Amino acid sequence: MAAPVSTITDLSSAMVTAPVPLANWLVIAPVALCITFGAALLMMRGSLRLQAQVAIPGLAGLVLLDAALLAKVVADGPLTMVMGRWLPPFGIAFTVDLFGALMALAAAIAALAGGLFALKDVTESGRRYGFFPFLLLLMAGVSGAFLTGDVFNLYVWFEVLLISSFGMLILGSERGQIDGAMKYAVLNLIGTTLFLISVGIVYAVFGTLNMADIAGKVESVRDTAPLMTLSALLLLAFAMKAAAFPVNFWLPASYHTPRIVVSALFAGLLTKVGVYALIRVMVMLLPIEREQLSLLIAAVGAATIVVGALGALAQDDIRKLLGYVVISGIGNMLVGIALGTPGGLSGAIFYALHSMVLMTALYLLAGQAAALAGSFSLTALGGLYRKSGGFAAFSFILFVAACGLPPFSGFWPKVILVRASIDVGAWWLAAAILIGGFLLTVVFGRVFLLAYWRPATAPQAAVSISWQAGLPLFILTAIVVAFGILPEQLLDMAQAAATGLIDPTAYLQSVFPDGGMP
Repeated sequence: MAAPVSTITDLSSAMVTAPVPLANWLVIAPVALCITFGAALLMMRGSLRLQAQVAIPGLAGLVLLDAALLAKVVADGPLTMVMGRWLPPFGIAFTVDLFGALMALAAAIAALAGGLFALKDVTESGRRYGFFPFLLLLMAGVSGAFLTGDVFNLYVWFEVLLISSFGMLILGSERGQIDGAMKYAVLNLIGTTLFLISVGIVYAVFGTLNMADIAGKVESVRDTAPLMTLSALLLLAFAMKAAAFPVNFWLPASYHTPRIVVSALFAGLLTKVGVYALIRVMVMLLPIEREQLSLLIAAVGAATIVVGALGALAQDDIRKLLGYVVISGIGNMLVGIALGTPGGLSGAIFYALHSMVLMTALYLLAGQAAALAGSFSLTALGGLYRKSGGFAAFSFILFVAACGLPPFSGFWPKVILVRASIDVGAWWLAAAILIGGFLLTVVFGRVFLLAYWRPATAPQAAVSISWQAGLPLFILTAIVVAFGILPEQLLDMAQAAATGLIDPTAYLQSVFPDGGMP
């Protein structure tokens, strides 16, 4: 049967006829670069040394592209690029606002630092297994998740990064790695399945998967659609991805098993993609449902903070300890989401950016500490201050930042979150943040006393810090210091990003510039 004339007219009018502005190509350039370099590295599997020489410039290029994209978004507001020259909601849209651009740039910096450290940390066997191709493809998934404007494609990019992370997790095929990979894979696939079910419900309810289109239609279906059920499913799926309590057990069971640079990349990037998705969907698309679930999210956030800090206090292995620190940090971000105010969301965004840089640095630091002292165990470590005073200074800065103490980057988001909690009368959330910070101060004070100040328990061979380890640590630590001492610009951008999520008018206008939403 012939299609109705009106449908044919709508579809034909949906085709893009004007040339795409050059600036809009920046929206997909990070993903295109990662896929191109990843494919090229796969074809160079036989040239292990050449892989690194290609991967590092590729990661540096990714940082430059994301920096240019952020500058463009700051100057002009959200940008949209549609695939296949079909206008939304018929075509797949990549839409980037200030929130997505900030997260993409922070992820690229963490990936570049990890790539530099991998020059030393990843053995020839690990390169043969495909570390560098997996890293670029992982960044394709992470960048795609931050830049997509389509719910189904958010799921697709989750799958891309998960498949790449599976490969990175088992580099070396050691027994512990296989065990950790199984726990990681099974539990993450459960979360992914819940997300896919949610995507199906979204399409059934809204008839579209475009985020801007959903945001424009949500009020018209609120009285008839099962939005609370949808919100609960999305909250559970993304909470599993973010490792929030009580569905956080997969993280400490797996993050200590791979190479330390892989753990660093996972800690800096993967859980933050889950937090990003939770903020994007619950705040921008389903704000009323987020408000109705705010008490539950707040309780989960407070429990995650305290349970993560207590878990870290109980660990002897530094890698396991840092896994619980990652979990505790996720709780702070959930508190900001639960509050839902401009202050709460800006605190959550600032904390996410801080955590991406800091957790990557802390895992790289742990790897270098083990290289200097020969162990990841606090009972075996000792004398690191005598081995390298400069390394101890870097460690002290990062430990103070992780505790949320001044004057480094971890201080400001906690101040914002505590103030936002008190402003709405949620004193118990403020107390949870402060208790978590106190417990982490005890955790890292214990690490510093045992691993740095205490004399070495046995004679140790002299080990120098290579530039491959020193340079990424210096870069990441410099960022932590810079955003602690001079936080104004990042605070302003975090506040603007939060405002754009609460009032997504500019986001919607970027996707539908003529204001004619279907």
